[in-house]
Amino acid sequence: MIKVLIADDQEMVRAGFRMILETQDDIEVVADVPDGVEAVRRARELRPDVCLLDVRMPGMDGLEVTKALAGPGVVDPLKVVVVTTFDLDEYVHSALSNGASGFLLKDAGPALLMEAVRAAARGDALVSPQITVRLLRHYAKPHPADPADTPAEPLTARELEVARAAARGLTNTEIGTELYLSLSTVKTHLAAVQVKIGARNRVEIAAWAWRTGLMD
Repeated sequence: MIKVLIADDQEMVRAGFRMILETQDDIEVVADVPDGVEAVRRARELRPDVCLLDVRMPGMDGLEVTKALAGPGVVDPLKVVVVTTFDLDEYVHSALSNGASGFLLKDAGPALLMEAVRAAARGDALVSPQITVRLLRHYAKPHPADPADTPAEPLTARELEVARAAARGLTNTEIGTELYLSLSTVKTHLAAVQVKIGARNRVEIAAWAWRTGLMD
């Protein structure tokens, strides 16, 4: 059973998400809260498998909550999916550095909502790959090289190919098909890339690839 916490300041949104998710036999909504402070408190208390966080909330916004629950230095981070309108929330890319595992558009529909929860629960960072690619492209700007972006160990040619494919929004299955690799081999390469660049999840691999010019 996948336990989910919903945090959104709009009661109608919380009720809608709850209604959709609770139609599924493998998903249980353990709490829905109207503000960021309560989201942090309840998430730490209940330890849900996935937290669905709106960006704009009173008390603490979704980015602050994401950092508190999944950011750098959090000993036992939770899986967080940031819910955004994208066009309005121009700062949502900050969620990447705060530890978000994925993104969901508010009008994505029931199927993507359920996919978002299941993907995050199983450790796949991207809910809808196209969303992340749009975000990363939107915010990728040329800037001086950051020494922190230099891998601890150089990536192999195959690892670079896998990283590029992930940054384009391909799923593991699609990467395997495109590069003629088994699913387990794709996962092995992604795990190696994470270790080498110090990424915590697939979203951070994608962010690193766009930020360092790998996608140019």
